[in-house]
Amino acid sequence: MPLEEYRRKRVFGQTPEPAGKRVRRTPRKKPIFVVQNHHATSAHYDFRLEINGALVSWAVPRGPSLNPVDKRLAVMTEDHPLEYADFEGLIPEGHYGAGPMMIWDRGHFE
Repeated sequence: MPLEEYRRKRVFGQTPEPAGKRVRRTPRKKPIFVVQNHHATSAHYDFRLEINGALVSWAVPRGPSLNPVDKRLAVMTEDHPLEYADFEGLIPEGHYGAGPMMIWDRGHFE
């Protein structure tokens, strides 16, 4: 199951993050993407693409750039549930990824 690692790292009920109960969206809809600004141990951006019913995710330490020549490292992280595309809030201290999470951009992709 694609969300096992995500669920293993979190204590739901103590953190506002979604547990991932939503089922796959209908195939007629375009898949979604989301970019979240996350101030955890170090500030970074999380880039997520909807693929096969989950958000496949990468952490981008230096964030996006408006210059197309700039290169950015993206480190793959665990898949997240689709509900995470709507998540903004504060992950409490002592929990995995503790710190504020804010949606920076979102939309659909082809």
